Amino acid sequence: MGDTDKDLVYSESIKAGKRIYYFDVKQSRNGDRYIAITESKKINEGTMENPRFVFEKHKLFLYKEDYEKFVDALTRTLDVAKGNAPAVAPVETSNESTSSAVENEAAPAPVADADETDEKAEKKSFLDKVKDIF
Repeated sequence: MGDTDKDLVYSESIKAGKRIYYFDVKQSRNGDRYIAITESKKINEGTMENPRFVFEKHKLFLYKEDYEKFVDALTRTLDVAKGNAPAVAPVETSNESTSSAVENEAAPAPVADADETDEKAEKKSFLDKVKDIF
């Protein structure tokens, strides 16, 4: 199979200015599913008088053994970015024992009030959709 529509199981895109983010669930030859995240950015390689637009692409492949760690790290990062959690020192994830010890010492996540919980239940995030697929 290569990079064709045959191995594409699910796709969602987000347009953000000159960028488009693609979230694709694909299936490998052996039947395992994985996620391909692509950032496509429109750039002008020409001049103002003679524009020549090209798309620069960056891809990230996420395999099933890393889904949970990836989602956990992304969720923590989004919480900090949104101001819902305090910023703490980055955790080194290559050493599992150090990572677990630091995670256990982290401050508990803030509790959402009932209105926020209802809103979150109505809007299913992309990450929740991916979790449902697997």
